[in-house]
Amino acid sequence: MAAETPGQEAGTPAGHPPARVLVVEDEAAMSRALRINLRARGYAVATARTGREALAEASAHPPDAVILDLGLPDLDGVEVIRELRGWSRAPVVVLSGRTGSGDKITALDSGADDYVTKPFAMAELLARLRAALQRDDPAPPPARVTIGRCEIDLAARTVQEGTRTVRLTPTQWQLLEILVRHPGQLVSSQRLLTEIWGPGYERDRRYLRFHMAALRRKLEADPSRPRHLLTEPAMGYRYRP
Repeated sequence: MAAETPGQEAGTPAGHPPARVLVVEDEAAMSRALRINLRARGYAVATARTGREALAEASAHPPDAVILDLGLPDLDGVEVIRELRGWSRAPVVVLSGRTGSGDKITALDSGADDYVTKPFAMAELLARLRAALQRDDPAPPPARVTIGRCEIDLAARTVQEGTRTVRLTPTQWQLLEILVRHPGQLVSSQRLLTEIWGPGYERDRRYLRFHMAALRRKLEADPSRPRHLLTEPAMGYRYRP
């Protein structure tokens, strides 16, 4: 286990401590690459190679975010997520070679915030990390957004496509507003279902598929190839401005 703090915090606002990221990865080369890249971008980094080390480190020095490999030598990464979620709200970005949809769903349902499969682009992982760190401080939705040919006034709840008025249902407005509040971030299916329909609907993904398809038909220029309302297979949805 090791903890390091960079001297010159690239990208860290003056007067603010650097965000502390706990990297849980048992492959030494991968752990080192993550540590170097995170430090170069102004993060304070702690590392752990086992699940138990990770839980002890997170308890002693609470992280602002966790990057977690699922294939650890002692505990399965999903167990680590469940343990963390018992007392920590720190966002967890899973980094794993497991590509099956079942693994992704299990990790997200256990409390992970995002899931990146190996091999991966470091720039993408860092972007996912930035988005996860903003999760608990979402920006208010902008007054207006543009999707395809549609001009959307979120305050007035109106959609104009040229001179034509497009009508959205209350559920479609809820879905759109949640995604727009978290630009670039993965919003899990479980979270959307809970926020829109309430507890007990966490696994009923057909509701989301139906309403998202309808929303794309109304807003996207090409609903079959959406540019703004994106699906993350087996995980959730993402709004790309």
